[in-house]
Amino acid sequence: MSAVRIILDTCIVSYLMRGGPLAEAYAPHTQGRLLAISFVTVGEMYFGAENRNWGSKKRRELETTLRNFVVIPYDHEIARCYGRLVAERKRSGKPIAPNDAWIAACAARHAVPLLTHNAKDFMGITALDVITEKE
Repeated sequence: MSAVRIILDTCIVSYLMRGGPLAEAYAPHTQGRLLAISFVTVGEMYFGAENRNWGSKKRRELETTLRNFVVIPYDHEIARCYGRLVAERKRSGKPIAPNDAWIAACAARHAVPLLTHNAKDFMGITALDVITEKE
């Protein structure tokens, strides 16, 4: 795995946008790295803006923030990783939310660590390196 690349879960992007203690806690993990997000995170961020009825100023801030990341698009290998890890979690009796599964599949497919505050959502996924801070 590359120490210079990292994929951020949606919660981390939100923390970085808002600032505050959680943003500060995760900032050291992002320093000097190529920051990537899944296509799913982009959709989740736009959903958050729509759901909270953000005004034009906050939406422009979101657009600016999203331009700071490499966006990992869907491809067939990500879809295969998604299928494997969803089946793996189902067999283990620990199903995974679809959006979390897509984000994990992006990280696993590219062998890049996933930075998240919700590590429990990704527990037990083979071939996934999860980085988190304790709550």
